[in-house]
Amino acid sequence: MTSASVATVPPITQDERHERLAAVATNWVNTLKTEPAKAQLVFSADGSGVGSVGTTIRTGKHTFQVDEPAGLGGDNAAPNPVEVALASLISCQVVTYRVWALNLGIVVDTIDASAEGDLDVHGFFGLDDTVRPGFAAVRITVKVSGPESEARYRELHAAVDAHCPVLDLFANPTPVTTTLVVD
Repeated sequence: MTSASVATVPPITQDERHERLAAVATNWVNTLKTEPAKAQLVFSADGSGVGSVGTTIRTGKHTFQVDEPAGLGGDNAAPNPVEVALASLISCQVVTYRVWALNLGIVVDTIDASAEGDLDVHGFFGLDDTVRPGFAAVRITVKVSGPESEARYRELHAAVDAHCPVLDLFANPTPVTTTLVVD
């Protein structure tokens, strides 16, 4: 997949979305009431280096590229890792808005999200060890439209911020273990 290609997602009506999400939520809630251990999921991805600094990523049945712009040694063939991280954050926000709108009985006609992050490459290049190599700050903007009051959408926003898995990854320390295997 190049940066110019976009996966085709079939259109869906608001009623179809509501039906699908309600069925999924009902299924999960019923399953977890009787089999709580099924709440523990494992997601995975693997990747192989390609080109100058690119990576071919595989997640289940999906394969995509991650690269860097030429100014960072890449071929600019795909989004870079921090752009993919921001994309993960806003896509998780959209999912969580949809699920929690259903949970709270709030109608959302449209939803658009954007994120930007501040990154100082002094940390990445080891030029200043007091500068973290990751984002110093991230800003997310979500625009929703629909028939509800602003107060209802603020209630939805609070629920999303409390339950969005990728927002949690950004906002809270997560234990990470790295392992090097040398062949």
